[in-house]
Amino acid sequence: MTIDDSQVKIFDTTLRDGEQSPGFSMSIDQKVRMAQALDRLGVDVIEAGFANASPADFASIQKIAQATTRATVCALSRCHSEDIRAAARALAPTPRGRIHVFVATSPIHRIHKLKMSQEQVLETAIEGVREAREYCVDVEFSAEDAIRTERDYLARVLEAAIDAGATTVNVPDTVGYTTPTEIADLFHWLKENVPNIDRAVLSAHCHNDLGLAVANSLAAVDAGARQVECTINGIGERAGNCSLEEVVMALQTRQDYYQLNTAVDTTHLFHCSRMLAGITGSIIPRNKAVVGENAFAHESGIHQHGVINHRETYEIMAPESVGRTHSQLVLGKHSGRHALRQRVEDLGFRFDDEDLNDLFKRFKQLADRKRYVSDVDLEVLATGSAAASGETWELKSFRVSAGPDLASAAVVLSDPDGHERREAAVGDGPVDATLKAMQRALDRQVHVRALTVRSVTEGQDAMGEAELRANYGGQEYSGRATSTDIVEASARAFLQILNRIERRICRPAVVTNQTEHAEVING
Repeated sequence: MTIDDSQVKIFDTTLRDGEQSPGFSMSIDQKVRMAQALDRLGVDVIEAGFANASPADFASIQKIAQATTRATVCALSRCHSEDIRAAARALAPTPRGRIHVFVATSPIHRIHKLKMSQEQVLETAIEGVREAREYCVDVEFSAEDAIRTERDYLARVLEAAIDAGATTVNVPDTVGYTTPTEIADLFHWLKENVPNIDRAVLSAHCHNDLGLAVANSLAAVDAGARQVECTINGIGERAGNCSLEEVVMALQTRQDYYQLNTAVDTTHLFHCSRMLAGITGSIIPRNKAVVGENAFAHESGIHQHGVINHRETYEIMAPESVGRTHSQLVLGKHSGRHALRQRVEDLGFRFDDEDLNDLFKRFKQLADRKRYVSDVDLEVLATGSAAASGETWELKSFRVSAGPDLASAAVVLSDPDGHERREAAVGDGPVDATLKAMQRALDRQVHVRALTVRSVTEGQDAMGEAELRANYGGQEYSGRATSTDIVEASARAFLQILNRIERRICRPAVVTNQTEHAEVING
């Protein structure tokens, strides 16, 4: 077996280790859709499930084996004949199958869980790998809780597994116990003390109980691991697994240090992250590395000025490299004049220095009272009054109808002269259908990047706030609205974006100091 020492294989276990953690269950169709996204992402191995765990797991592995075209599809199995046979049957549709067998090796697991001696565990590992090789040429062996296993014994088990036919041997930190220095030392030691280690790929599988999963995985890679087992958004048992997007971007961003490559197309990372969050209903923390909402956002005036002048002053990755459109300058109490000028110019306004100073004072007063200042707030500040912002279209009425699989919506939009536009559309849900109908009414194809809905009051008739972020023509737009109906709140937030697009295209605004108050002049 030839091992490319310059390539790190990415083994994604989102659909197995990630999916079995509380709160992240997925249907078969959802798992297939996620697997296809992972296949496009370019991961080397997709661990699709534990074939003998349930009929649904068996079916999902089988369907993923049929639906993917590039990645190796892997099924997990204990070193039990029944498990191994089930894994082989599930993987039958693909020529790119891998059976992943495991047995616990640490004293705490041998004594308290398995009630087996060292020799019994060793023989179980050998038999499991041999049987798996009868069905599959690609076999991975994992020594569960390897980090807490006696080193000499761990080396014996790995050597025996390779002799039995394992092509990958995994050294998992099952309970997230180790540290970067310790795991690096262990992997160096294994490379020197397992005589046949050159015949297999050495793999790391780190959990995040101490928040060290990514650091430990990178330390293992630095010490010779050439496969990293990880998950999208770092989901997994307890505190999660090594985050795929973080470890991949660390290897790419610090290629000067690691001098290693992966096959991952990183421009799909943001999409995969958001897809998983949507499927599982989980919230990605704003400060999550690489894919969080704040990963490429800047509020500090010093940082904003630096990024405007040269991105690399405060960004080590380009947002486009992970599938984002661009960096975001968040306007808040820490923002400076440079960011304010750029944002109001993006909204279609032009200020001379004197009027910009006046606007900046009023902006700071508002920012001290709000978490952040929205585009609507800026338009009000720039034009002097709410009425002057001149909404082009109003939401006169809307109607939605939703079934179990499809929703439809009809909308009526009207302009200040009383002209109406009526349109209807279908979508995945009431909000999706309504937004599509509004786009059709105004003939604008807007890419909605994010929709956040939250309750802002309490009680049965609580007000919900919808915040939308969208892209049109390479420009970012945002809108926010409240209503007791989340569909209406979403529609009104989206209408703010559509109006802003209309005004930017049709009526570019210039603000001068020729009058006592700021005046909007048609360009």
